Amino acid sequence: MSEGRVLFVSGTGTEIGKTVVTAACAAAALAAGRSVAVLKAAQTGLAAGQPGDAAEAARLAGPVHAVELARFPEPLAPETAARRAGLPPVRPAEVAKAAGALAEEHDLVLVEGSGGLLVRFDETGGTLADAARLLGAPVLVVTAAGLGTLNATALTTEALRARGLDCRGLVIGSWPRRPGLAARCNLDDLPAAAGAPLLGVLPERAAALPLADFRSGALGWLAPALDGRGSGRFAAGSRG
Repeated sequence: MSEGRVLFVSGTGTEIGKTVVTAACAAAALAAGRSVAVLKAAQTGLAAGQPGDAAEAARLAGPVHAVELARFPEPLAPETAARRAGLPPVRPAEVAKAAGALAEEHDLVLVEGSGGLLVRFDETGGTLADAARLLGAPVLVVTAAGLGTLNATALTTEALRARGLDCRGLVIGSWPRRPGLAARCNLDDLPAAAGAPLLGVLPERAAALPLADFRSGALGWLAPALDGRGSGRFAAGSRG
């Protein structure tokens, strides 16, 4: 596997915008002429046949190869959901193996986690961070815009570093149409709190945009480190 082909997408919590950020990264990579796979390690909270996060990322981004390793019907942490469903859990080694195999055939593999970075995947306490460590792959942290995000983001990036993992950077998953004082200040404060660059800001309800607008918008929402053309703060209406 070529170095740098796998990027894990985690977050500071659930419903933080990981799927739409994954889709934006995929759209920008496709626009750069790269082949892309999206891997959802564990999908929870959906019945069989319902479109999951990997399918949604593919809908938004365009022609990516979408893969879902496992699905559990209840909206719970993967280990809990698997146990309650009487199904085998997804283990970090399985996630790493699947991502590595996809990286042999694609220029970029985006691995989307479930919930926050340290959510349990199996009964031994395995996490998405463990899968990233097995591959030596970096992690992109999706975070919120408003009050409380500095602490949650700092804790997540601190946990990454404690495990010897590289934090590629931060992306705000949903920038409000009318940002308050805390959100506006956090544009400058988040990188300092996390010790990682701000590489993107996605507008609120980005997934509801027409597909052409989403795909072209992704280039402005993301910085060049994520195949974009913006400053990483474009969607917030800042300079750059």
